[in-house]
Amino acid sequence: MYRDRFHIPIQQKTQKPYIYFCGNSLGLQPKGVLEAIRQELEDWANLGVEGHFHGKNPWAKYHEFFSEKAARLVGAKPIEVVMMNNLTVNLHLMMVSFYRPTPQRYKIIIEGGAFPSDQYAVKSQILFHGYNVKDALIELIPRPNEHTLRTEDIVQAIHDAGDSLALVMLGGVNYYTGQAFDMQTITQEAHKVGAMAGFDLAHAAGNILLHLHDWEVDFAVWCTYKYLNSGPGAVSGCFVHEKYANSPDLPRFAGWWGHDEKTRFLMGPDFTPMLGAAGWQLSNAPVMNMVAHKVSLDIFDEATMPALRQKSEEMIQFLLERIQNLVEIITPFELKDRGCQTSIRVGKQGKKVFQKLSEAGIIADWREPDVIRIAPVPLYNTMEEIDEFSKILKKVI
Repeated sequence: MYRDRFHIPIQQKTQKPYIYFCGNSLGLQPKGVLEAIRQELEDWANLGVEGHFHGKNPWAKYHEFFSEKAARLVGAKPIEVVMMNNLTVNLHLMMVSFYRPTPQRYKIIIEGGAFPSDQYAVKSQILFHGYNVKDALIELIPRPNEHTLRTEDIVQAIHDAGDSLALVMLGGVNYYTGQAFDMQTITQEAHKVGAMAGFDLAHAAGNILLHLHDWEVDFAVWCTYKYLNSGPGAVSGCFVHEKYANSPDLPRFAGWWGHDEKTRFLMGPDFTPMLGAAGWQLSNAPVMNMVAHKVSLDIFDEATMPALRQKSEEMIQFLLERIQNLVEIITPFELKDRGCQTSIRVGKQGKKVFQKLSEAGIIADWREPDVIRIAPVPLYNTMEEIDEFSKILKKVI
């Protein structure tokens, strides 16, 4: 039903569609994006600066167009969500507010092998505050001969750190293994020892069911160019729990667009934050960068995440049945512990197998040192593609 609303890349040699299993890296383009961008270009051409208030989608309010649909996507209230900046920028902005180290409470827990930009951001925040990374950073490593982290080990690490722990900052879904973490339990346990809990949902948003408000997550950030199909470098999402909605004294890096909109254009020197996540905005909406996300969110809102997740689970099971005897799978088999992505290993010939798959019309991706990531997504992939992929994989191996 929704596949027809996306552009599927075509192989030049055969003129057949690629089997595109790389939505965990860059989602495909919705067909409505070109017309939506054309509308904003026309308003700019015809209205100039007046497009901020008199365009079809007035630019001054553009960030507000996302609040309700983005909130439904991540299980939040509209006041808790804002689209702004890019992913790592938002992560830094959140840590300005939610990583407030003291001589006693200064440590951060992340997963070992977190995505590099998360590691860079966390380590640089530790250094910025004058602490030693080797002392302040706790990296969680799976048990010997295991690929993923056990929830009980994460909980134990939280309690072992105790009063020294300032922040738990994990990926909602690990980019390498595809493991989905028990964010509700992790958040509850972090709060028990007085720490904050935040998540990078780059591989979770649009992939698994999220209930950020009910889980009482303190903050979360996500990109929109993976499962959310919003184009390379697209705008990022940001969640700040409602309990911080009216917290003007909470330290933050302030910008004009985060100022109370009722007095914003009075151009006063003193910052008064807007209520909710919008109070963390720095600048007005990068409209051209956000157009594709607006189109994609409309599709997600129509399809609904529960329905997409149900189809995703059927696709996961179908894929596992066909490849589990062919390769080593490092992604958890339990559906509650994973999303669309399946990370596989095929021994020392892994890179060669990946190249052969590419030559056979499969677009997946390779992650050093030895993992091929396969991610059939429910919006535009099919069971027939999974079946064809499994046959090609068997032949290549």
